Amino acid sequence: MALTRNIPLKNPTPDVQEWLDILLGQIPQNRTPLVEYVIDEVVWKTISTRLLNRPWADYTEDRNNRIRCLDNFIAVWHRLGYDIVKYEKDAGFQQHRISTTDPGDSPHKQREWMDEHHGKITSWEEFETYPWPDIGTVDFSDYEHINDHLPEGMGFLTSHGGGIFEHVSWIMSYEGLCLALYDNPGLVKAVTDKVGKIIEDFYRQILGLDRVIGILQGDDMGFRTGTLIAPDELRKYFLPWHKRFADMTHEKGIPYFLHSCGKVDALMPDLISEVGIDGKHSFEDLIIPVDTFQERYGNAIATLGGVDVNILGARTPEDVRKRTRHLIDTCGGRGRYAIGSGNSIPSYVPVENYLAMVDEAIEIGAAAQ
Repeated sequence: MALTRNIPLKNPTPDVQEWLDILLGQIPQNRTPLVEYVIDEVVWKTISTRLLNRPWADYTEDRNNRIRCLDNFIAVWHRLGYDIVKYEKDAGFQQHRISTTDPGDSPHKQREWMDEHHGKITSWEEFETYPWPDIGTVDFSDYEHINDHLPEGMGFLTSHGGGIFEHVSWIMSYEGLCLALYDNPGLVKAVTDKVGKIIEDFYRQILGLDRVIGILQGDDMGFRTGTLIAPDELRKYFLPWHKRFADMTHEKGIPYFLHSCGKVDALMPDLISEVGIDGKHSFEDLIIPVDTFQERYGNAIATLGGVDVNILGARTPEDVRKRTRHLIDTCGGRGRYAIGSGNSIPSYVPVENYLAMVDEAIEIGAAAQ
């Protein structure tokens, strides 16, 4: 296991109210808190067993195993110094997937991609026969267990797994969606509205949990040089649903953050002014470094994460520490900032590099107190 100077914490003292106050600009930033969108199971399993010395339990249909697995999951976030636990599942939408062996340390794990050429809905007949999820049969017990077993001072940052644009482009396939936007826009609207209503009903369930302190919804709408479909089409079909989810979240008095990969500059005015997002996550240095993004938008919304996954995945622990220090000094110095990866912690990121980022953040925070 990696050499860490500060973690795991023996007696963590999370303060989720301070985490919220910092990111919403309600208090000066006296520390740079941690945030993460997803930590792959391969990574947190290694941390749980080797750093925390907790016995492992696989996530299976057996409820006792699932509870032990979720308790390990909570413990990793807690002992690494997070103020929040981030967890999500989706409602059960079916898509065509392509799978292969994961490149990480677990030879039995599969990595999946969505089939971009063959959708499950390409016609009105397939729309009618598609097995739409029934929220009444969705199992929310994982959400409930995490909500009810958070350590004192922690909060539950959560979301529906996958966003409105992502699920529509997966169900129809990316190629099928692009063609339908020209050939059958009525079908695009019908699929979008159906998916949106199911996600809305999903949110009515999880927003009722008393430890939920914010939504961090993922919805990748961009790639290296632009949005995946025309900005006007995103504004027409998809951003109104994000506004609805944001409104629901704000009605509870908590923030709505957005994780969206790619170059989405064209949408930022809409996301801030029309949708009402409270913060943005997902940054890639070749698109826009997080410190540059914060210079543009940091007075309006929170900035989350930004340690590029290429640095986390391919550089040394000291390189990761150096980048972490730079972002805490620059972005953290401006305020409304939380440190974390630019995207997520996938299985191929060396655990030593991930822990170097977290350890450096804890060390800088301790020195500042």
